[in-house]
Amino acid sequence: MIRGIRGAITVERNEAGEIIAATETLLREMVRANDVAAHDVSFVLISVTDDITAAFPAQALRRLDGWTYVPVMCTREIPVPGSLPRCIRVMMTVETDKRQDEICHVYLKDAVMLRPDLSLTKKTEM
Repeated sequence: MIRGIRGAITVERNEAGEIIAATETLLREMVRANDVAAHDVSFVLISVTDDITAAFPAQALRRLDGWTYVPVMCTREIPVPGSLPRCIRVMMTVETDKRQDEICHVYLKDAVMLRPDLSLTKKTEM
């Protein structure tokens, strides 16, 4: 069955090295928390706020072992009132036997998630 794992992280500066490292940290934590193997990942969507270069987070995924052929799309977010600057959000779809309510979503470094009604929920570092 296909399930969705959400994750988000904020970065201090808009520098390629920091953005790639932060995205890699987030991806590794999402995979670790849900015991996901690269061959079980169907698709990864990475969205970034306007002040981050969109290409950088996609490079982080290519650095993970075995993830060379995982489909990835990286986009820029439409800003919403109150959203934090320098935020990277990830939606990963995976094939798993877990129920959706057993999936662990990961929010690092005071990242913010959007609820379906577009209101914000702040999560603290795990």
